[in-house]
Amino acid sequence: MSSPHHPHAHEPGHQPPLAEHKARGPVSIECGIITCSDTRTPETDKSGQLIRELLTQGGHRIGAYHVVKDEPVEVRELVRQLGVRPGLDALIVNGGTGISRRDSTFEAVDGLLEKRLPGFGELFRYLSYKEIGSPAMLSRATAGLYQGKVLFSIPGSSGAVRLAMETLILPELPHIVGEMRK
Repeated sequence: MSSPHHPHAHEPGHQPPLAEHKARGPVSIECGIITCSDTRTPETDKSGQLIRELLTQGGHRIGAYHVVKDEPVEVRELVRQLGVRPGLDALIVNGGTGISRRDSTFEAVDGLLEKRLPGFGELFRYLSYKEIGSPAMLSRATAGLYQGKVLFSIPGSSGAVRLAMETLILPELPHIVGEMRK
């Protein structure tokens, strides 16, 4: 029984076309935003505001927003608290992914990830390389699953936030959440 649009749609073992497969995810996702910075406040957090704006424009909801010092214990505790919050499906952490002495977000979140999505960091660095060249290798952007939520950890610059959000996170967020719920 094939349909005229998908000749093998009902055959065993057939995978649906990518667009159809991705369309199965939720349309609107509740997200948490964490900005890791020793200097920013909610009023001066341009990157956190940009994440909020892009998520909202994409039809998603903001369930939590925090600015926290780039201290591993504080970051890890906040991620743990949000990890058990019902209804929240995604956490986007920005800042602290470089290699300076104060950049410790990677260490704070990487050990919490239950399943890593190494392709996210690889693709982010590749796309960043196309924009800024070899300094892209200094980014320790990462992503994975934690407590039934997808967690993205991205650099804190507005350019990096825009790149990660528009080219990777927003296009795949519904698909990832849909896959997590299976």
